[in-house]
Amino acid sequence: MATIKDVAKLANVSTATVSRVLNNNGYVNKDTKERVTRAIRQLDYRPNDIARSLFKGKSKMIALFVPDIMNPFFPELARAVEDITNKHNYTFVLCNTDDDLEKEITYLNALQQKSVDGFIIVSSNLKEDYLHNMNAPVVALDRIVSKQLSSVTVNNRESAREATNYLKAIGCKRIAHICGPDYAMNTLERLGGYLDIVKKEKWFLSSYVVSGEYNYEKTIAVTKELLTNHPEIDGIFAANDKMGVGVIKAAEALGVKIPEELAVVGFDGIAMGETTTPSLTTMEQPIYDIGAQAAKLLLEHIHDSNRSIEQVNLKTKLIERDSTRKRR
Repeated sequence: MATIKDVAKLANVSTATVSRVLNNNGYVNKDTKERVTRAIRQLDYRPNDIARSLFKGKSKMIALFVPDIMNPFFPELARAVEDITNKHNYTFVLCNTDDDLEKEITYLNALQQKSVDGFIIVSSNLKEDYLHNMNAPVVALDRIVSKQLSSVTVNNRESAREATNYLKAIGCKRIAHICGPDYAMNTLERLGGYLDIVKKEKWFLSSYVVSGEYNYEKTIAVTKELLTNHPEIDGIFAANDKMGVGVIKAAEALGVKIPEELAVVGFDGIAMGETTTPSLTTMEQPIYDIGAQAAKLLLEHIHDSNRSIEQVNLKTKLIERDSTRKRR
């Protein structure tokens, strides 16, 4: 494989001149530039990205941390981030963290050593202390990590209130909630919205709230137990669509008819909710727009270190499907 020294020797110039041509940095006369360009083509020379990043202090690379690549929400989000960053000639790195703090820190340390230009993170573990000495800008996504970081989220609490009120409006008398893991901020916000609506109802029981931990299999198990212990429940708001589909499968296993006996609303708006039978009513997040805005925000921070912190909060939309529609 040809090196920059080989190019310089063939073009009869210094390596510094080759570097100036490659980086379009500094003056090189026309004849010399053409000679260097011919040498590059003749030798099929390809610049070493690591060397260039060390020279420039930039890698033209950004990283996205997601907690669960198996959740269809995150690949949809990642597509938007990739589209925007690629348009600006950045390489995109996707890191699956399993919501594990040790993995997140390992990725952060490794990628900073490779001069990654910025990070978009979906994390419930990384706190301000871990990000204080970062040498690259960070944008939080889906969950607010710190008020000192720009972020892009949705109106979780308000959306949860809307979902719960909708279940009441279609005639549900006993509404339960399948929440996410208690360490995730969006879990607490969606639980809070549900409680805003039901906590003053005479029928409400704390046992109507169980955790599916944003996991499909776990949700099936806890829903079966919930409906067995409380057969009076006729509405369930699940804090994400994976769990909403889990509720549908649990009800099917118990012989509970949806939506005639049990109405179900999820949260996210992923494609999975459209393909299940019955299809899942959901609070749809603008997933692509969330990812795109986060990528644009990060690029602004990369290009302007003095760019002010911004908390972007987007709205959701109720999408009515078969898991509730016939109830009307």
